[in-house]
Amino acid sequence: MTFQIFNPPELGAHKGWNNGILAPAGGRILFVAGQAGWEESALGRPPDFAGQFARALDKVLAVVRAAGGAPTDVARLTIYTTSLDAYTNALKPLGEEWRARFQTYYPAVALVEVKGLVAPACVVEIEATAVIGGGGA
Repeated sequence: MTFQIFNPPELGAHKGWNNGILAPAGGRILFVAGQAGWEESALGRPPDFAGQFARALDKVLAVVRAAGGAPTDVARLTIYTTSLDAYTNALKPLGEEWRARFQTYYPAVALVEVKGLVAPACVVEIEATAVIGGGGA
């Protein structure tokens, strides 16, 4: 079995997310804590917005893989950013980073602008929910 995706037409066109996903029976739910795009303890300089987005996605996927899952087992993402403008201005490189990891698969996604994140130089943090062993997308 796979995820059942729900995009009711009355909610309008969607691109880069799904409105709802019903997980198949038998899967185990994995809650992935917020994974920061940058930490104060990291060496070097903080990457640009797309670089921090990629770094946060890679951390989410590391947790999912450690639990025996794959990118298509991710059912939901919440993306926290300190700047919606930076997010929307980086849509093309963000899409490239996304497709490098998820190809054309999209989970249910929420985007939230926040006042600050774990480290002053951090501009994006991502938390996720995955369903492991239920069939994925």
